[in-house]
Amino acid sequence: MILSHRISRFPLIGGVAALTFLAACEQPLDYDLRGNIGAFSTADAARNITTARPKPDSRGIISYPNYQVAVARRGDTAADVATRVGLPAGELARYNGVLPDDRLNEGEIMALPRRVAEPGQDSGAVDIEALAGSAIDAAPDTTPVQTTTLAPAPKPKPVAKPPAGPEPLRHKVKRGETAYTISRLYQVPVKKLGEWNGLGTDFAIREGQYLLIPVTGVAAPLSAIPTVVSAPGVGTPTPPPPSAATALPDEKIDPTPPEVPDVTIAKPSKPSTAQMAFPVQGKIASTYKKGSNEGIAIAAAPGTPVKAADAGTVAAITKDADGVPIVVIRHKGNLLTVYANVDKITVKKGDKVTRGQQIAQLRSGDKAYVHFEVRDGFDSVDPLPYLE
Repeated sequence: MILSHRISRFPLIGGVAALTFLAACEQPLDYDLRGNIGAFSTADAARNITTARPKPDSRGIISYPNYQVAVARRGDTAADVATRVGLPAGELARYNGVLPDDRLNEGEIMALPRRVAEPGQDSGAVDIEALAGSAIDAAPDTTPVQTTTLAPAPKPKPVAKPPAGPEPLRHKVKRGETAYTISRLYQVPVKKLGEWNGLGTDFAIREGQYLLIPVTGVAAPLSAIPTVVSAPGVGTPTPPPPSAATALPDEKIDPTPPEVPDVTIAKPSKPSTAQMAFPVQGKIASTYKKGSNEGIAIAAAPGTPVKAADAGTVAAITKDADGVPIVVIRHKGNLLTVYANVDKITVKKGDKVTRGQQIAQLRSGDKAYVHFEVRDGFDSVDPLPYLE
């Protein structure tokens, strides 16, 4: 069975890793994962105290020098937001990776594809008092006459100004990213990332979504803030993340698929003494490689049962940005097992499972494989020594 290159460079690795960290924490959940697992700590990110998101105007728009965003209200669809800000619903929806009728979270951010008018612009107000004063000063002396003092004319309404402080960076979500990997990339608490962008309690995000990166108490580097204002009708490019001073080079991927080891898993003739059981009876399609492939891929026929590798408790059930399900089980000895790219999950969070109990099955189509990880606290380890 030939699998796509995606198996060896599984896009969920960062998301699964972040999720397993969350699963290993005891209740109540510590969203910032401050050193509860192994040596991993996000204390540096948590110390980056963020400011509050600026309040939007009456239409729900927040205007910055280089872009604008709209804030969704309770019950809004993308079409509702588009109507309120005066943009075509299809254009706004496509720009944010949704459909016009998709329901939005209350407080969710919608990036505007082009700039719209701001309150107070072109108000047409004229300072009559100043004009009259200039005219009197320029007039020649005449015989004094009785005059009546007029009340000062009202001051013109000020033109709306962008929010004070540094402009937040915008991040466009790529396939396989999660709120946890993005918060770690920019060193901001994931809870604040959720508050700034109106994310749900599960911090779910979607491919193509724009996220505002919360502004910390320290101004962003000037090199990271765009200084060129886009022309009307032209979208603002997403700035590079602050972790890179220069753009990363294009990754060159060898189109030749790697050699797949011909390892067939046979049913043991006697009871296994291995610490864990294989979650799927099939063929190993990709092997563990620290830093690039944090687990193994086991391929089999679509619908093949996916079983718990050992007894434990279901710590988390979630999905990545592509909507691909992930199951995490906590075992004794601070071990976690991760089962990604599965379908028809039969357990729920908090369930006790036994070794060999079915928890899901393989997806249909040419992606019928399970991505299986074993984690010792924070660190991923090669699953094969636990299975053999």
